[in-house]
Amino acid sequence: MVGKPPLVPDASLVHCPRQMTSSKRFSISVLLVAEMAAMSLWFASAAVLPDMVREAAITPTRQALLSSAVQAGFVVGALAVSISGIADRYDPRRVLAASAILAASSNAVLLAAPIGGDLAITMRFATGALLAGVYPVGMKIAVGWGTRDRGLLVGLIVGALTLGSSMPYLASYLGGVAWRPTIVIVSIIAAAGGIVALRTGLGPLHVRAPRFTPGAVRIAWRDSKVRNAYLGYFGHMWELYAMWAWIGAASAASYAATMELDRAEALGLLTAFLAIGLGAVACIAAGAVADRIGKAEVAIIAMAASGTAAVLTALTFGGPVWLTFVLIIIWGIAVIPDSAQFSALVADAAPPEVAGSLMTFQTAIGFALTIGTVQATPILAENLGWPVVLAGLALGPAFGIAAMLPLRRRGRAE
Repeated sequence: MVGKPPLVPDASLVHCPRQMTSSKRFSISVLLVAEMAAMSLWFASAAVLPDMVREAAITPTRQALLSSAVQAGFVVGALAVSISGIADRYDPRRVLAASAILAASSNAVLLAAPIGGDLAITMRFATGALLAGVYPVGMKIAVGWGTRDRGLLVGLIVGALTLGSSMPYLASYLGGVAWRPTIVIVSIIAAAGGIVALRTGLGPLHVRAPRFTPGAVRIAWRDSKVRNAYLGYFGHMWELYAMWAWIGAASAASYAATMELDRAEALGLLTAFLAIGLGAVACIAAGAVADRIGKAEVAIIAMAASGTAAVLTALTFGGPVWLTFVLIIIWGIAVIPDSAQFSALVADAAPPEVAGSLMTFQTAIGFALTIGTVQATPILAENLGWPVVLAGLALGPAFGIAAMLPLRRRGRAE
């Protein structure tokens, strides 16, 4: 059994309802800005990779490592946060701020490191590890502000993460072949986001745990609601980060069949930015709908749409540019809204004093899965072709839907 430590309410508990609403609105807004700014570091190397390759010869394996190292680092960092209970024991605003600033510093080292070398890959690993103190901790702060609108609250956080993840592609698209300014810009933005995070408040449902029991993670397997939410999340993650990391390269390869390579690569960057960025809007809308019709229902709808879009994109690969472009945009919009709902389902089912750790543990395992998918995607594409790889990503949503059906039935029964 996991002991329940005494709840330590935030000072905001004494606010009157009107002050509470104002404080909530301000705090969530500040938190979204901080999350968006810090998470812009995630695909910094993926966005400028074509320009890096033009400047220095990087093997396909090392190209993939620049992205998968972030995933690996995040897993290690998330496990450390989960096992230590940092998200539950300490002021999450300071954890988020320190993590964002240190991650920005690690990212900036790419300016001096040999392109694609061991130091660059190590710094990408460090960036991912530090971002584990940003994304899950941000969710911990958000769920402290409400229960009835929890789907929306977590949806807003994932939307901010999504929009932030798209920003390096936009910066690279606008900056042309000069990749270093993109690294400088996103590093500065991320550090500023860390400073901004200190201005957010903690909600009335925020709970501090004086100590963390590592056995708390066993709830992930004992509680069927938490377990199914985890399994659905794993199917979602099979698809998500492989799509996000390589859709720029995949779309450029498709466009290059009918247009010049330079134009195809530029359009690929724009495609990646729009596909990822527009998903942020979908996260907010899906979060609002989930609080009314059910989180499991929204997750199933999103996974059905994203899996279908993945298959259709594969079928039209190398065909009319406009058709592939539209399908990828639809895919990008559908691939992310379910992410918030898996976390919200865990937060709903978990004891509040360990919710932060359980959500962090969920992301740790999910991102461990993405190490393989992100690393393998370009290698498989080179050997099997992009259409086969893109269609194969639809297997994740199919598995996720199967895992969510029991939660959907239980939710209707309740």
